[in-house]
Amino acid sequence: MRYTTAAVVLTSAFLQGAHALPQAAPSSATAPPTVVISTAVASPSAPLSSTLPSQVPVPPTQPWCPSSIFCAGALIQTVNLARLFPDSKTFVDKPTSKSSQQVLSDFNAINNNSVTEGDLLNFVNNDFRGEGLELEAVTIADFKDEPSFLGSVTDPLIKAFSQTVHGFWTQLVRNTNQTALCPEGTTSGKCESSLIPLNHTFVVPGGRFREQYYWDSYWIIQGLIESELFSTVNDTLQNFMDEIENFGFIPNGGRIYYLDRSQPPLFIHMLSDYVAASNDTSILKRALPLAEKELKWWADNRTLNVTSPFTNRTYAMAHYAVNNSAPRPESYLEDYLTANDPTLSTPLTEQERADLYAELATGAETGWDYSTRWMAQPLIGGSNNTNPALRTLNIRKTIPVCLNSILYKAHTLLADLYDAQKQNSSATTHRSAASTFRAGVLDLFWDKSKLAFYDFNLTSNARNSLFTSATFYPLWNGIVPDEVLSSSANAFGVFAALNMVLNRYNGTFPVTFLESGQQWDAPNAWPPHQHIALQALRALPSNVTSGAFPTPDAGKSTFDLLPSGQIGVDEDALPGQPISGAGANATKTGSAADINRLNGTVVNGGNATSGEGWAAALQRQLANRYVASTLCSWHATGGQIPNLLPRLSDQELNVTQSVTNTGNMFEKFSTSDIDSAGRGGEYTVQAGFGWTNGVLLWVASTYGDILVAPQCPDLLAQVQTTTSPTTTATGAGTSSTASGNQSTNAASSFSAVSSFTVFMGVAFAALLNL
Repeated sequence: MRYTTAAVVLTSAFLQGAHALPQAAPSSATAPPTVVISTAVASPSAPLSSTLPSQVPVPPTQPWCPSSIFCAGALIQTVNLARLFPDSKTFVDKPTSKSSQQVLSDFNAINNNSVTEGDLLNFVNNDFRGEGLELEAVTIADFKDEPSFLGSVTDPLIKAFSQTVHGFWTQLVRNTNQTALCPEGTTSGKCESSLIPLNHTFVVPGGRFREQYYWDSYWIIQGLIESELFSTVNDTLQNFMDEIENFGFIPNGGRIYYLDRSQPPLFIHMLSDYVAASNDTSILKRALPLAEKELKWWADNRTLNVTSPFTNRTYAMAHYAVNNSAPRPESYLEDYLTANDPTLSTPLTEQERADLYAELATGAETGWDYSTRWMAQPLIGGSNNTNPALRTLNIRKTIPVCLNSILYKAHTLLADLYDAQKQNSSATTHRSAASTFRAGVLDLFWDKSKLAFYDFNLTSNARNSLFTSATFYPLWNGIVPDEVLSSSANAFGVFAALNMVLNRYNGTFPVTFLESGQQWDAPNAWPPHQHIALQALRALPSNVTSGAFPTPDAGKSTFDLLPSGQIGVDEDALPGQPISGAGANATKTGSAADINRLNGTVVNGGNATSGEGWAAALQRQLANRYVASTLCSWHATGGQIPNLLPRLSDQELNVTQSVTNTGNMFEKFSTSDIDSAGRGGEYTVQAGFGWTNGVLLWVASTYGDILVAPQCPDLLAQVQTTTSPTTTATGAGTSSTASGNQSTNAASSFSAVSSFTVFMGVAFAALLNL
């Protein structure tokens, strides 16, 4: 047996998003991990004697969600309106402490017009247990302290940090613990949980995401492969295959409330990568028929015919489209308030609410929940507690470039796997399907004048104009337009925005250049997109990438190198780059806007080498900047490496409210900072974090010989007025081994006031005060 059960240390503490999963140093296979699972304590949001506010009628029962407790109904709506937890997901992740029948009976006994805050508080405390108790930590028996990829990492600090991140898998591995579902002494019936039990070990992302997730697992697997944890990858794939067998598709995540939707279909990508890395072809006997079944689900449930206004050709293309007419259980209060905003002059009709709930669930299926990418009116204003832009979601009528690029590669990879099994007829079928997807992607999404890919909008029968990081998905999946293959200038134009970001901002590539407050917009930069951008660069042939960077005209910034109209935002309307001190922004236009440009590289972008082509330089810079974002934010929240990276002082850690913390790997970052997490959205930023770890390990393995220890910002300088915007200051405890061009300018000079105080204060308070 590959895994042994380890004790889970439980604490009853108020859930803090950024501190939900403490990190640990690498452990040996024989040492059980000590995993702290924090559970939230219900807290009244009003005097206990207060009756709950009036509520709209309970939405229809959802046939896909088979619970009267954790799915749409009177119980979940009433508990959420009591606002006992700052995160709606907390309640639906709590297993019951009594039988389902008894829980419903107890609720019916108090569910009347005079139900009070105290009634609901007592009910939840008496009838439910801590979230996550249906899971158990496990020891990874085949864990290696030093996987072979570490040998390619030359910088001592980066090598040690990569080894530390490799050790984080021991904190994120789980099994289903069926025997712990009900406490001893339960009198009748079986207790109920929203967890979908899994037969095999899995890796959780971290924080509020306590279960296996679909598209997260792709980047988790990238890291597990580098960590040589092939048995864990196999188990992950077996779980997904069990779900395809049981449900016909892979749900968003491992909870019953996700059974109305999937996520970006990366199962075949994961399967192909696993087989290539492990040489385990035995899995294909089971996997190939189930891969067919998943693709058929997407064809039957998420595909429609689209006629191109550009060529008049018709393609079968996929879109995200969830059938749902109730709030998402894991975001029940947020969805309820979006649909029933009391400030609306004209309340939504029942049908309009149902349509909105379907759009909100569809946004979750995209993985990008939420972004101006999906909104008809992305920047309309609202009160502090409402977001009217979400009521303009138009996702089901959007044909997304990312989804169809993924499906193209899925068919291509499946054809290759069939070829390896000498099943040539099946391979031919999938190559034909891939060819159709490729033609549709190039016809509907590619704008050869702007040198970018854009979603196609069925409402307007035209391409959307919003530029997003989805533009890199086709190249990542092997779809490279002829205009790019034939011209170095065009090839650079595809990545001109990335070049601008690295010169202009401190962090990595944002999702969009619009600041909406949604988490899949600026200033947030997500680990998967950095991996995708790097892979897109690697997809280009050397004949169009070996030249030097083009340079802007005198007095101009790298914004001037963008193809006309590509990002749809004027230079002076771009998000600002705050400078440490009084909250001032760097210059927004002109050459001074490129504050991170150095001689041949950028701040925290590694060291330039002679004869380096522009694509190789962008890879080096982005890879180094990603490492800087992960390492510096981990260090700023209490991370340390003996003899290499001393722990920051309590005074410094107090800036990030991390005096008692041991370092966090965050789910998202900021394009303007390398020492802080991203922000925005409907929940506080999460720590853990599976795909962040996976991308870091892949980057370390792929670019290990060109990674340079970063210069982390000085936390104290961020809360004080600096003497000069170009003063050199290296964060306390950071390595001084960064050499050459790196040391001529300090990233700390350009760091924003730490956004930790933003997400721990403003964002968390906003959730509490919905």
